[in-house]
Amino acid sequence: MLLALAAPLALLAVYSLKTQAGTGFAAGWTLAQYAQVLGRASYRVIFWRSLGISGLVTLVTVALAYPMAYFVAFHARHKFVWLLALTIPFWTSYLLRVFAWKVILGFNGVINSGLMRLHLIDQPVAALLYNPFAVVVTLAHAWAAFAILPIYVSLEKIDRSLLEAASDLGDGRLRRFLRITLPLSMPGVIGAAILIFVPTTGDYVTPALVGGPAGTMIANLIEVQFNQVGNWPLGAALALVSMALVAVLAALFVTAARAATKAVR
Repeated sequence: MLLALAAPLALLAVYSLKTQAGTGFAAGWTLAQYAQVLGRASYRVIFWRSLGISGLVTLVTVALAYPMAYFVAFHARHKFVWLLALTIPFWTSYLLRVFAWKVILGFNGVINSGLMRLHLIDQPVAALLYNPFAVVVTLAHAWAAFAILPIYVSLEKIDRSLLEAASDLGDGRLRRFLRITLPLSMPGVIGAAILIFVPTTGDYVTPALVGGPAGTMIANLIEVQFNQVGNWPLGAALALVSMALVAVLAALFVTAARAATKAVR
């Protein structure tokens, strides 16, 4: 943890307090990089866009993952086979899956070709690719298993006798789900949301390949500063501000979710 996490973060903190001077750093320490990050409107737009896309990815992924996890936990006979089948797409490279969605959503891709053959459209729809929509769809698929598995574990741990008791007392399926199943599975839902929201905010491969200018996220900007512009202090400041913002939002989300769970109970 010290070598792989703490040391790189400390190095980023040191870089962020410097000023780029050619291939090196100028003498002295400064907060100018943080002032630039917080003061420039374009950076704030990208920050909020990244959080919005990640939040939407989290919402979509958890909403789609919960029914699947519920089915496997309560209705599937061969649960191991189902869990294995859910993870099969993730045996391939993450990059290949992103390229697959690029082909599916492309101008001459599977969706456009299918719609044209069905005579539902006259020409390919260009709006399917190189926008936030493409980023949300690709990331939701890429992180689906990370939402299904923790939700499944929480559902699997629920004592079935509680459901039977609620049924004996007159609760229907919906009321039983809202009063027992959903509150008891909230730890898995919260865990899945955090597992998706945090890394997708820092994803730069998917926005770079399918996002286009409108789908650019903060990680793409950080990558540009480090690898293309060569302004490491500004890139470090962007990275640290992004991490701090995500950490604060994640903590607020966990606190709100726990409070909501207690209120339901």
